[in-house]
Amino acid sequence: MSRDIDVLVLGGAGVDTIVHVPELPLPYADSYMIDPGIRTRAGQTGDFVALGVSALGLRTHHLDMLGADPEGDLVRALHRDHGIPLTEIPQPAGTKRAVNLVGPDGRRLSLYDATRAHPDDRLPEATVRALARASRHAHVSITQPCAHALPALREAGATISTDLHNWDGENTYQEEFAHAADIVFLSTTALTGAPEHTMRAVAERGRARLVVATAGAEGAYLLADDELTHIPTAPPSRPVVDSNGAGDAFAAAFLFGWLDGEPPLRCARYGAVAGAHACTVPSTEVDPMGRDELLVRVAELEAATMGAPH
Repeated sequence: MSRDIDVLVLGGAGVDTIVHVPELPLPYADSYMIDPGIRTRAGQTGDFVALGVSALGLRTHHLDMLGADPEGDLVRALHRDHGIPLTEIPQPAGTKRAVNLVGPDGRRLSLYDATRAHPDDRLPEATVRALARASRHAHVSITQPCAHALPALREAGATISTDLHNWDGENTYQEEFAHAADIVFLSTTALTGAPEHTMRAVAERGRARLVVATAGAEGAYLLADDELTHIPTAPPSRPVVDSNGAGDAFAAAFLFGWLDGEPPLRCARYGAVAGAHACTVPSTEVDPMGRDELLVRVAELEAATMGAPH
């Protein structure tokens, strides 16, 4: 079977409004003067993964629901400008949107508009199957209605990854994604206790071969072949200004390595380097790391730590 798409990204298309605030949590006040201003731009989790894998040279396709609205026009323009094919399904409720409050240290608080989706939303099964049959791999965002596409993706023979983001390890909504994916990414932000417990539960209850938990400044944890490995953070090449999109960059670079046949540890190093790069990019801009820069930075990192992938 011909697979002309390396990575099919499902869901996670939308628009963010970026508001830089003097501190987080933000104390109550009647008003704040915002400098450097309030900006609205296309780019949510699925968009950033699609941008990331495409910048690394992988043939990429994005599938999601979009509204006939200005926000949808921004998403369409983002994909057009970066040469990423986009299959859009009409969303009468409108394109997904959020407001990100960004503190001086780069941390963010995201406020998602929950009115832009309905429980009966569906990606057409015939479309999902056709794209999946043409794809080596599918990365599935946990946005509605992607859970309903999981069986069709599996039946089409594509491997699957997903990012559970700030899952608490118990919410049943994320469980469906966690147990269907071959590669599972999540953040340690909302976990109570050691990440290893949740990571091993994901691997034992589902089909995941690899589980990665990102932990911000503490690095990340990789569960592969029943062995847990701590992945240190990679030093950023520029000052850290914004953590928005770091997890998506990590996932994109990890998938790049995995699809290229690299061992899991090196894939995780790819992710650490790309995630660090994302933290140096203001959230109002789009600047994913390219393949050549990633390979150079990873080689430098491995040389500096005298650690060879295994």
